[in-house]
Amino acid sequence: MRRITGKAKDETLIELQSATDSQTGDENNGNGVPLPERTSLPGHAETDKLQPNRDTVFFRDGVRRIDFVLSYVDDKDGEKKQERRREFEANLEKAGLELETEDKSDSKDQKTYFLKIHAPWDVLATYADILKIKVPFKESDIPHGQDVPFEWLSRPFRLPEHIMHPAPDYFTYPFDKTKTDFFLISDKDTFFPPSTRNRIVFYILARCPYYKEGRIDKEKTGIKRLLSNGTYTSAFPLHDCRYWKRARNAECESERYNLYRHWARFLCFYKEQPLNLIRKYYGEKIGIYFAWLGFYTEMLFFAAVMGVICFTYGVLSYDDNISSKEICNASIGGSILMCPLCDKKCPFWRLNSTCLSSWQSHLFDNEGTVFFAIFMGIWVTLFLEFWKRRQARLEYEWDLVDFEEEQQQLQIRPEFEIRCTNRRLNKITKEMEPYLPVTSKCARFCLSSATVLFWISLIVACIIGVIAYRLAVYAAFASIIKDPKRKIQVVSRFITPQLATSVTASCINFVIIMILNFFYERVAVWITDMEIPKTHLEYENRLTMKMFLFQFVNYYSSCFYVAFFKGKFVGYPSNYTYMFGKLRNEECDPGGCLIELTTQLVIVMAGKQLWGNIQEALLPLMRNWWSSRKGRHNPENHYSRWEQDHVLQNFGQLGLFYEYLEMVVQFGFITLFVASFPLAPLLALCNNILEIRVDAWKFTTQFRRPVASKARNIGAWQEILNAVAILSVVTNAFIMAFTSDMIPRMVYLYAYGHGMRGYINNSLSIYNISRIPESNMPEDKDYLSDNSTTCRYRDYRYPPGHEKEYAHTMQFWHILAAKMAFIIIMEHVVFVVKFFVAWLIPDIPSDVKARIKRERYLIQGELHDYEVERLKMQLSASFITEPQSEMSLTTDKHEVLSECL
Repeated sequence: MRRITGKAKDETLIELQSATDSQTGDENNGNGVPLPERTSLPGHAETDKLQPNRDTVFFRDGVRRIDFVLSYVDDKDGEKKQERRREFEANLEKAGLELETEDKSDSKDQKTYFLKIHAPWDVLATYADILKIKVPFKESDIPHGQDVPFEWLSRPFRLPEHIMHPAPDYFTYPFDKTKTDFFLISDKDTFFPPSTRNRIVFYILARCPYYKEGRIDKEKTGIKRLLSNGTYTSAFPLHDCRYWKRARNAECESERYNLYRHWARFLCFYKEQPLNLIRKYYGEKIGIYFAWLGFYTEMLFFAAVMGVICFTYGVLSYDDNISSKEICNASIGGSILMCPLCDKKCPFWRLNSTCLSSWQSHLFDNEGTVFFAIFMGIWVTLFLEFWKRRQARLEYEWDLVDFEEEQQQLQIRPEFEIRCTNRRLNKITKEMEPYLPVTSKCARFCLSSATVLFWISLIVACIIGVIAYRLAVYAAFASIIKDPKRKIQVVSRFITPQLATSVTASCINFVIIMILNFFYERVAVWITDMEIPKTHLEYENRLTMKMFLFQFVNYYSSCFYVAFFKGKFVGYPSNYTYMFGKLRNEECDPGGCLIELTTQLVIVMAGKQLWGNIQEALLPLMRNWWSSRKGRHNPENHYSRWEQDHVLQNFGQLGLFYEYLEMVVQFGFITLFVASFPLAPLLALCNNILEIRVDAWKFTTQFRRPVASKARNIGAWQEILNAVAILSVVTNAFIMAFTSDMIPRMVYLYAYGHGMRGYINNSLSIYNISRIPESNMPEDKDYLSDNSTTCRYRDYRYPPGHEKEYAHTMQFWHILAAKMAFIIIMEHVVFVVKFFVAWLIPDIPSDVKARIKRERYLIQGELHDYEVERLKMQLSASFITEPQSEMSLTTDKHEVLSECL
């Protein structure tokens, strides 16, 4: 295909004159004098080496807007790819698109061609009709909102009105090409915004074939396949300007600049988000994500405040912690000799060596934690219910109320149409449509399920390996830290064997999580592609379920182990429980396992957030810096808009999916295990304030402009959040009952003691040292200098010499009953409040319902009036053209129709 054509002498002189005149004209439009038409392939124009300003979003004529850009390079497989490009571009022209090519000699790397695509009005109108895109037909008479008391308090957090509401509010209706005069069309060039234009063009590109006329090869269809086989290197719509300065052309909206100035800078972290501008520039799907993320962050503020209050209560009640005082007391905790925590390597040890960890446990394991766990169960319900209301309001404001049916019917994936060769009659549309046979669907589903189960089993195997590490390494830490002969007594005051083991195991587990994530993400995409989902929504929902199921097991399994299994199946001296017959199960501190769960949660949650922010911010920055180094020193007007965007990172189809996944995994951390770490919401709040601005900065400065797409809600993530919310009530109830020491303390306080004095002694059972098997005894026997005959261990069992020696005491069963009663009561109380709140708060605000009804009423009225006027005009026209002899009959018909109307 010919890319550059010869130029006549007069034509060159005109171009030279254009280059001279444009030096003064750049300030006005940035495009110079329009160049004359040239002879070339249909829809193409040759490269203008003397074009003064290439930082523009228009064709060289300065009139037609660039709606999409394709790039490619010549390589060793050039002939096949040239043939594909020739057929593909010819079919694009047949579809009505206009093309213009930039030669590689004009690019900075001297090897990349750029194909610019423009969709004229007829194409836009045709596909807007097909896609049922809603467009304005009347300006809205409904105000933005009501006056709020003390509105002046929120002024520092507000953005300018032209940023928050970049366009007037209109009543909208699906576009109909036959009724163009019904809609508010003042200028056909700007009637469809750039986001709608690039969405329509991409719809055409995804379905345009590249096989020769007369041949039918369904596999050779769509830009995605051409990108995968290297025919084109990239396909993207253009940003409207540079992000740090406005466009020189007054016809450009400079929305990217406004987004960067008012949204993407970190100094704007306390400002509201310009959601309407985000939606206008990036589309509804990205807009709904930032709306959800902003709302989630706002709600986190209340959870963080309550968490800080709970933690503050733990700090202020520090001196009232009698249990820790007894442990730290030399005459009480110092006199209690504890049994070895592992075989051979672990010595007998004094209880007061765990003084610091007992104080740390009290910060999170106190009476305020119960209140906070109940509060979080109610908070998560309020969050989900209020989000439904916020989402309903956005659905109305963004014209997404009736979008669900359109999405199912109109967004069939091109891959489904290409790979499904079987056809059957649609009972609704009475048209033949592709479908996947049941046998093929079942086979693909079985393979997919087996793959997911294999990877989940791999995670479980890795967790078992980490547990084995904990059991094996604990003995080594215990022998080093507890050995009185070693000169590390200063360190042993702050680092216990349990803490050292927990921290190192958590770090190893975090590394394993990251490695497994890296591989499974690619496997999940592959098996979802293999299933061939029919619609984009179905594809995303399937991938979402696969990824979250994997992430749930991957991230939370270690926390579940510490919370519900560690220290629960230990046994007692001479009758310990072993893993694999060799590794003795690890025990909890006398203060409980809650502090270890806190440590595990902090390391995994904070580590994930830190690593995620590094990946999101630093990696795109470094990649863009490297890829743009050649054009860095070029004058602005010589560095074309398409080249500037070409060097940016591509925002893939699953880019938004990973953003949701990151936040939903965080949501699980702050709800499922929040009873162990009340400061988790504060940590999440700080991260999300940064996350919003990092994502905004990334979208605005580091990524190419994504193709606009619609979504009326957050999809399958809503159901996942609901499931996590219900599960969080159960997990927090079990954490408070079985991981925390709150229930045993309460039972002792109200049933066995007079206050908390003596609780530590009561919670430790006695064992006769002489009856400990040699295999459980320490190798170093210099520890019994005080001739102790008994040691203590954490359990409720009868002492030696009792008729039921080493059997569970009645207090053990009382505590177990109290734990079960607490779980049942807490779950029922929280669930009753949850369901009552969900019933009390309607999903759709009453004013939104009223607005929807009013808009539908107005649409019916306007359409009726329009059709009446249209019919009258048609009758009038036919009256004028009919013969005079039939005038009387026509007049009668006209009167009858008018009366009926």
